[in-house]
Amino acid sequence: MKVSKIFIIDDREDSQVPFLRGILTRSLRNAGFSFEMAYQLVCEIREDVIDKPNLTSDELRSIVLEYLHERGYDDEARKYSDKVNKENVVWVLSSDGATVPFSKGRLAQSMDICGLDRETSYRITAGIEQRLALAGNKFTPSADIVAYTAEALTESEGDTIALRYRQWLNFSRSGRPLILLIGGTTGSGKSTISSELAHRLNIVRTQSTDMLREVMRRLLPSRLLPSLHVSSFAAFEALPHWNSDDNTDSEPPVIQGYLSQAEQVGVGIEGVLSRVENEQVSLILEGIHIHPSVQQQISADSKAVVVPIILAVLKKKKLRKRLIGRGQQVSSRKTERYLENFDHIWSLQSFLLSEADRFNIPIIHNESEEETVRLVMQTISEYLARDSASRVKTAT
Repeated sequence: MKVSKIFIIDDREDSQVPFLRGILTRSLRNAGFSFEMAYQLVCEIREDVIDKPNLTSDELRSIVLEYLHERGYDDEARKYSDKVNKENVVWVLSSDGATVPFSKGRLAQSMDICGLDRETSYRITAGIEQRLALAGNKFTPSADIVAYTAEALTESEGDTIALRYRQWLNFSRSGRPLILLIGGTTGSGKSTISSELAHRLNIVRTQSTDMLREVMRRLLPSRLLPSLHVSSFAAFEALPHWNSDDNTDSEPPVIQGYLSQAEQVGVGIEGVLSRVENEQVSLILEGIHIHPSVQQQISADSKAVVVPIILAVLKKKKLRKRLIGRGQQVSSRKTERYLENFDHIWSLQSFLLSEADRFNIPIIHNESEEETVRLVMQTISEYLARDSASRVKTAT
């Protein structure tokens, strides 16, 4: 005997699927039924609708609720209804026809580029959610969400912030890559800030120059390139011409060692950037070896939007405290080694800041993670605005 098939039409996806007892059984189990009872109810419901070969998902839900109420399962019906309503409050319809549930978290994250504090972002997001709920539309085009957000940003923060938001969305949809170059001395917070930025900007590729250096160490033994096999702040000790009693070079020894190692690691940096250019993907590249002159050169040569930044901790006590914490968190990083070389680390930071000023690279004081991320986002917005203005000027 041939079993009649029932198809469920999903308006959200503009598709139809067979009536699947397993899926509805799981929904009823979530409403409080045992597996045996849920499966029995689903089989009964299926028999009742066997003469209706095509049902919309909404029609099926209504039938299930009516069936439960008729049999006295009012609490379970309420739980089932609450679950359905939670899952289908507002759906966002993208330009390609796909639908996704409205997400306050996703919308708030899209406003990170504006450099707003979290409280402001979520307040604006909550207002937009309320506006969508009052409108009562099952589907809202993503373009409307963008318009509502820009309007709310204009009212709350002004035209400049709203423009930042629109520029970021336009850039993210353009397919062009974004390259963040985050430099700074040991303990300045490069890795921590880079991880947070990667999460907020949805950038899946990050690269540390320390990792590049480690790979190069495996390929080039210390007898061939000794300065590569020590820390950047101690690389001068491995230079063949260095002598603490007789050194007449123009740069201090610690700077000479750093520049030598940065040049060596630069070979790996060039390889990473070449791959990124070929694949046209966004990247966050962080590390002490990203010298301001290198940042400027990458910005000039790349077709991507390149945002160079130097992170700094401008108080000695604060930097010392971070170095102690860094050594405690990672056993391979000995606190004593950092403290013994603290003067070298501080001198290296002073040099990097001076070079950043010379090459007009933005310097961000990393006092707190949230504020630093906000300032980086603001810097990215400024570079996007410059890029946009430049492209308009070139087109005209």
